[in-house]
Amino acid sequence: MTLARLTTTTLTLLAAIGVAGCVSVQRPKVAAPAAVVVPAAPAKADRWLAVADAGDADRLDRLGSAWDQGLREARLGRFAAALREEAELLRPNAALARPAPTPGSYNCRLLRLGKTDRRAPALERFKPFFCYVEVENDLLTIVKQTGSERPAGRLWEDDVTTRLIFLGSVALGNEDQPKAYGEDQARNMAGVLERVAPMRWRLVIPWPRSGAKLELFELTPVAAQPGT
Repeated sequence: MTLARLTTTTLTLLAAIGVAGCVSVQRPKVAAPAAVVVPAAPAKADRWLAVADAGDADRLDRLGSAWDQGLREARLGRFAAALREEAELLRPNAALARPAPTPGSYNCRLLRLGKTDRRAPALERFKPFFCYVEVENDLLTIVKQTGSERPAGRLWEDDVTTRLIFLGSVALGNEDQPKAYGEDQARNMAGVLERVAPMRWRLVIPWPRSGAKLELFELTPVAAQPGT
């Protein structure tokens, strides 16, 4: 083979290799996985907020202020010993998990904390009475069974898991039943139900119409339940 022919063959071979090296290999495209959108769970508070009067929702928002003012007035009014005696019942941050009470009959007791009338005591404790917790559809209800003022209402789940929201009204005198919540704004009641100790609950009504800063209903189960 002559030198000229060898050179021509070599150049041809090198050119072929160069062209082959410039050819890109097309890789198959892999589709990106579709994003899975999980819808946010509806807020539990949406249910009771859809029912609550705007004024009651505002009072519940100011629950912390009612606690602060009521306790301060009780201490200034020389009720420090009574506050210690009531222990977790009058401790604002005493709420425990699983606030829902068991349906049945309860011993109940009313306390009023704070005042708007300078002549009134800053802490009042009243005689015990009976109330009842029952199930109505998918909600628990609380009914005060005796006395001249008998609150009754439903308990709603809230986004704060240590409490239930109470929306109800009060029956007066010889009325057979309380009006439905929202039927008479002057009778409306709104509060929170919390479990503060084993077998001990409190229903806290901030800024009630009685003139106190807080009304608290203590609930403890009746030892011998009907039918047991």
